[in-house]
Amino acid sequence: MAEQDIEQQGEVLEEQLDPEREARRRLALAQIRQYPDPVLRMRANEVEDFDDDLRRLVGRMKDLMQGANGVGLAGTQVGTLQRVFVFQPDGEDEAPRAFVNPVLAASSEVTLSDTEGCLSLQGVTIPVERPVKVTIEGKDETGEDVRLELEERDARVAQHELDHLDGILILDRTTAEARREALGILRPEPVLGALSS
Repeated sequence: MAEQDIEQQGEVLEEQLDPEREARRRLALAQIRQYPDPVLRMRANEVEDFDDDLRRLVGRMKDLMQGANGVGLAGTQVGTLQRVFVFQPDGEDEAPRAFVNPVLAASSEVTLSDTEGCLSLQGVTIPVERPVKVTIEGKDETGEDVRLELEERDARVAQHELDHLDGILILDRTTAEARREALGILRPEPVLGALSS
């Protein structure tokens, strides 16, 4: 299932959420950087210290991702230029995972276009073509080596978050038409005469 499908489920869920849960979701989204925040276009730096600060950051990111009904969140989205992302693997019993200093080690030649959304681009869903299988290598928040072979939805989410760490947004990976439509949502035209002098 694509990130967009998950996000759409989140939007459907939003209508059914109790007021307390919706308030928690809005609070989480308020702490996630939104387009056109310049940090979203910056390349994150390698993490050198696997310390308590890093573990607290990862814990906060997992909480924000879950609170916002997301499936992934990168360091740049919370305003830190550290190469770290968290994601929720597909599967009922799966716990959120963290990747520190992630590297795309391999990707399939087979690609698929599917719709994606982003917690930093609220209200935007656009088609993005990505490899259907990838191998990601890096470390977890404790400094242990991690290597995952991911497919379909999990591969898409990991690639989306890796892009964030390089300052790349889904706007850069879509068609020109979809980009124009998305920018129309993100930057609506100002209404002339709306401000009084």
